[in-house]
Amino acid sequence: LFGGIYPFYPQQRKAAAFDISTTTVIVVFLALACSFLLIAPGIRGRARLYWTLRVLLSLFVGVVIVVVQFTGDWETGWVQANTSYKSFSPVQVSADIGLHIGLAGVNVTLRGNPVTQINETIDYNEHFPWSFGADYERSYSQGLHKGLPSPILYVAEKLSRQSPCAVHRQYRIAAHYASAMLWAAFCTWIISNILFSMPVLVYGGYMLLVTGAFMIFSLLSFSTVRNSPMCLIQIGSRTLHTAYGGSFWLMLAIGLLCLVVGMTIVAMHHLNLDLLKTFFDLREDKAEEYQEMPEVFINPPLGNKGL
Repeated sequence: LFGGIYPFYPQQRKAAAFDISTTTVIVVFLALACSFLLIAPGIRGRARLYWTLRVLLSLFVGVVIVVVQFTGDWETGWVQANTSYKSFSPVQVSADIGLHIGLAGVNVTLRGNPVTQINETIDYNEHFPWSFGADYERSYSQGLHKGLPSPILYVAEKLSRQSPCAVHRQYRIAAHYASAMLWAAFCTWIISNILFSMPVLVYGGYMLLVTGAFMIFSLLSFSTVRNSPMCLIQIGSRTLHTAYGGSFWLMLAIGLLCLVVGMTIVAMHHLNLDLLKTFFDLREDKAEEYQEMPEVFINPPLGNKGL
């Protein structure tokens, strides 16, 4: 031992603290938000409040559309049970087993209760990808070779291609189409922001409606998996049940928000266009609109006396 560490052996796998892709996306959108806040004091009058509200709300919608592509809590479930820790061993441990399903794959979490038991730290978070281009079976085989705890391998095997549950293909296809719908929503979100910067606000509202529709379609695509019967995941004497997670409900809220804002903009275009232009800072001054000349200066020596 060297300071409590085995120098020539791989260390125990730790639970993931954060996802790199999610953190990168959040940092990029935070940088955009901070950049706008730095220039916001240069906007005069009430338009500063309108600009701040529009930009921050738009950035929040954009970051949610991208971040949920990488999150793993579209569907989640937890169970606390006494279960065997290793194969071919009668020793049992008390642990919390979690299942976190996302668009890119599934995370299986095993956390001891307490964390330290049988002279080991029981704290695992293993990812098994099923997106197109990824090999779920290979990840599962690597888990077998590494000797992962039995509860993790058991839950991962239930979602594998060879499992009698037969849900692997349904989850994979549903997640693929939900991801495609979200990328389409991200494109229409960009187009709507471009249209809002021009005097064609009603078309920006239409594109915001399309953005919300794509979000709702992604939720419908993912929810089709719930129509098929899910086999029981029995761990000890307890059963692991799953339900829609935070990413699903957040996407539902943002999709409904886009639909409401889009319908409001379209309605305001037909009912009160001046108020809508004022909110988007596109209303022109009356003097500039009618090309009025407030004062006329005439040089008397050169001017016509008849004038």
